[in-house]
Amino acid sequence: MRLFIAIPLGQAVEAELKRLTARLRPAAPDLRWSHPESWHITLQFLGSTTDEQYACLLPHLSELKAAPFPINFDGLGVFERAGVFILKVAPTPALAALQKKVEAATQPCGFEPEDRPWRPHITLARSKSGNKSRELRTLPDRASESVRFDRILATEFRLYESHLSAGGSKYEVKHQFPLAP
Repeated sequence: MRLFIAIPLGQAVEAELKRLTARLRPAAPDLRWSHPESWHITLQFLGSTTDEQYACLLPHLSELKAAPFPINFDGLGVFERAGVFILKVAPTPALAALQKKVEAATQPCGFEPEDRPWRPHITLARSKSGNKSRELRTLPDRASESVRFDRILATEFRLYESHLSAGGSKYEVKHQFPLAP
């Protein structure tokens, strides 16, 4: 199993992102655009996971305590080295605390935190075959300055399985973990 832990998006943000990406696609036909059902805010990528690790994860993640909290969006951007067009997510104290709790809960199951800093975002498009095209860098400017996303309320996080295919990854929700005060 190839697993990750993430926060799902609300319908209003998904609808706005659909409008935005439909408008930007013609300006960047050489990018591989993410499907709306793949949009999420990753808390931790776990990668290849054994059945034993999966069985270990569920109780540890179920014990995690955090109250629901608002998530704010911080505009469009690009991870140039990776060739990725993103919607930035504001790393609020509540979001950062949940991410740290998730990492701590997965460690007893054999997962290690990433070496690089965590930068919350939603992946909207990728350069094909590592080509860091000019059109990728111009996308944030092509989107009108009036692009604004309403904040959402994080009420749960999910454990997903990623199924790789030629048409892109498909995500299956394995388990949902509600946030409660």
